[in-house]
Amino acid sequence: MRRPPDEALYHALPIAEEALANGGVEILRAGLIDDELFVTARHAFDTPATWGEVLAEITRKLAQIYALETDLSEAEALAEIEAAYAADLGATVVDEEPPKPARSRQVAAPKAAKPKAAAAKPKAVEAPARPARRTAARTKATGPRKPTQSGPRGKR
Repeated sequence: MRRPPDEALYHALPIAEEALANGGVEILRAGLIDDELFVTARHAFDTPATWGEVLAEITRKLAQIYALETDLSEAEALAEIEAAYAADLGATVVDEEPPKPARSRQVAAPKAAKPKAAAAKPKAVEAPARPARRTAARTKATGPRKPTQSGPRGKR
């Protein structure tokens, strides 16, 4: 079926001015077509783990965009993206326990030492905030290769 001439076939994003001025290699493109996600990617890295770093950088940049364009803070946007991303990949959502009320400082009798076989329950540790990194500058692309395309999400 033919589309009307005034209806655009695809609304592509413009190429960044910095890329036009300095050159570069596009490694990832995602688009929605009739509510289906299509991805084109270049096999740009030696290991799949590098894609995890790239996706983390993309996630941080998306949170910055939401902070600029909505009432959400960057941290709130990042938390929402991370939660949805983890849930979509099948991760179990873990709610942190609320802080326990402070106890009065009473001197208690010394407790008997626990046997060494009993393992202590690990405590949750909050990782320090990491500054945004320029992944492309830290990783070496393996050079231009033929892009790979995926079809609709869920029909891989």
